[in-house]
Amino acid sequence: MKYLIVGLGNPGAEYAETRHNIGFKVVERIAAGKDAVFSTGRLGDVAHAKFKGRTCVLLKPSTYMNLSGKAVRYWMDTEKIPLERVLVITDDLALPFGTLRLRAKGSDGGHNGLKDIQAVLGTTQYPRLRFGISAAFSQGQQVDYVLGQWTEAERTGLEERLERCEALVWSFATAGLARTMNAFNNT
Repeated sequence: MKYLIVGLGNPGAEYAETRHNIGFKVVERIAAGKDAVFSTGRLGDVAHAKFKGRTCVLLKPSTYMNLSGKAVRYWMDTEKIPLERVLVITDDLALPFGTLRLRAKGSDGGHNGLKDIQAVLGTTQYPRLRFGISAAFSQGQQVDYVLGQWTEAERTGLEERLERCEALVWSFATAGLARTMNAFNNT
């Protein structure tokens, strides 16, 4: 059984360590844990990781955050993965740093990557994992904050949170969405 795990972010070294690229960081962590190697494919970098009879197609779209929908649709079609086995991982300003919130559906919450995926897929009915990055910025500084580097304190806590995300993704693929939501939300 195949799953498409999409980490949202922006390509390029200048974005690599920014809060907005947490989706890339999560799929990179999953790939590293299974010795899966990313290769450049159409509309993104892709790796295949296996666990307990499941294959997770890990995707880092190369379309930039605001055009993520095109990459998601392409890889769903190419790999023949239905919407209920797609998981989109993104940053969320509304959640405290490191808070994980898995949902079966929902609004874009003002997130341009989710907004584009919703527009391309024509639905809000797809699983998504929101990773809290907090809203510790002054008025008018949102873009600088989101595209800013992690603080030292955040970097210290990031490793454990990435570990937790990796476990969450494997649970999603093996135990299902509902059980994974019960086990991991707000932890």
